[in-house]
Amino acid sequence: MTKKESMTTKTDTELSKLLADTRSELRVERFSAAGARAKDSNHKGKLRKVIARTLTEQGRRLSGSTSRPEASGHARVLKTAQ
Repeated sequence: MTKKESMTTKTDTELSKLLADTRSELRVERFSAAGARAKDSNHKGKLRKVIARTLTEQGRRLSGSTSRPEASGHARVLKTAQ
């Protein structure tokens, strides 16, 4: 499992490779042993979380934002009196 600290320290190429590898692993997990019971039933969910963390970090880097957005997801805009 990758943590937030390790996501922020990875380079862009490492993030891209992690994303590709995790997506292929999820694809294999999804289609292999369709009728068999999985050893770790949470494994697919963990893979999806890693994919989401990776995409979030890539999006944060593309937007150039270093700070976290507010809870509402939108930046607060203050209107000035005219």
